[in-house]
Amino acid sequence: MDTVSQKLDELMHTLAYEKVEGVASQVDSDPLLARLKTLGSEVWVDTGELEKAQDIWKHEMTALTTNNTLANQVVQSGIMDQVIEDTIKKIRREGLELSEEELILEVGFVINCKIALRLVQAFKVKVSVELHPGVSKNIERTLHYGRRYFKVCPEFFIVKVPLTPEGYLAVRKLTREKIPINFTLGFSSRQNYLAARLSNPQFVNVFLGRLNQVVIDHKAGTGDQVGEKVALATQNALIEAREKFEDVQSRLIGASIRNGDQVAFLAGLDVLTIPPKAIKEFQDSGKSIDQVVSHLKKEIRPGIDASHPLSRRFPGLWEIPGNFISFVDALMSQDNLDEMDGDGLVEFCRNYGIDLFHSFSEVEFKQIYDHGKIPCLDNWPESIALDDLMTQSALQSFTKDQNALDDRIRSFLK
Repeated sequence: MDTVSQKLDELMHTLAYEKVEGVASQVDSDPLLARLKTLGSEVWVDTGELEKAQDIWKHEMTALTTNNTLANQVVQSGIMDQVIEDTIKKIRREGLELSEEELILEVGFVINCKIALRLVQAFKVKVSVELHPGVSKNIERTLHYGRRYFKVCPEFFIVKVPLTPEGYLAVRKLTREKIPINFTLGFSSRQNYLAARLSNPQFVNVFLGRLNQVVIDHKAGTGDQVGEKVALATQNALIEAREKFEDVQSRLIGASIRNGDQVAFLAGLDVLTIPPKAIKEFQDSGKSIDQVVSHLKKEIRPGIDASHPLSRRFPGLWEIPGNFISFVDALMSQDNLDEMDGDGLVEFCRNYGIDLFHSFSEVEFKQIYDHGKIPCLDNWPESIALDDLMTQSALQSFTKDQNALDDRIRSFLK
């Protein structure tokens, strides 16, 4: 690392760091949340807003998740304006030569740390902190920022890395450095099976609510229990992988939970990260403890109309066929695996006929970015796998929110 970069890293660490002091306040227990814990599920809260978390916090809650969208909501409220202003002044005072985009990236790093540390200080639990989407396709920058986030608060920070070819390989390295990783933006069992075998992050995800929504948006069925089926299938696959492979420790987070019924149905997943609104719905559902049961190993019939032309695109979300397992076995046997780059991983997939990573053009990325987090499947051929398309849509959606956050920082540069 050159002198300027080292000086910048030291300055940003100083600006982002806060000593975590005190102990967590005693809070009440909740019987339904306690039931989830009994069935094997950790309960996390999916929000970056301290006040919303405080309103619903219970003894059973053990962590929080933030992301680019949630961070942007906090920043647009104005609560981080003083942090932005002070950080810019201190960087300029040091005379460091940074481009505008580099400066925005560094200020964003401090903001993310401060948002997460507010939550840590209040609850003394782990908080997932997400990398800037702009580094998601660069292994070295992912490693650089992942290490820096962890250094700020190693006791409580979990680093969120988005699912990209480069992400798989960067997470493999970060995990070996004992940095806890939440490998995010997963939409299928096979994506997460590969992550567990290749990268072994502490956590992987299924964004289940968006899977239900894509069915509803295309009138391909009711959408009921589509994401739930994927999440439960993924959990079962991970349990088998953990039993079969000694070095696989990855645990599943059920994410993008939309309502209290989903919380109840997914009891038994390793982790449920739940928005405050859905937690409140679950608590107010009137369910008895005995009505909250695990659906692991049970047959789930998702609300997909079998006669709809798009219906054949969905089973690939929960199935892990034998040829995919053979592909992963072959990948894990490669001598050069630790030197492989993103392009190398994509090429290896293609050589085995695995459609995990479509080569989207810049025009196609723009189309995804403009459309939003739920893609229009009519615009995309079946040769593009649904999990891949959903991941790209999620990443572009987070990029849009990150751009809004960056624009607020940019307004202070003037």
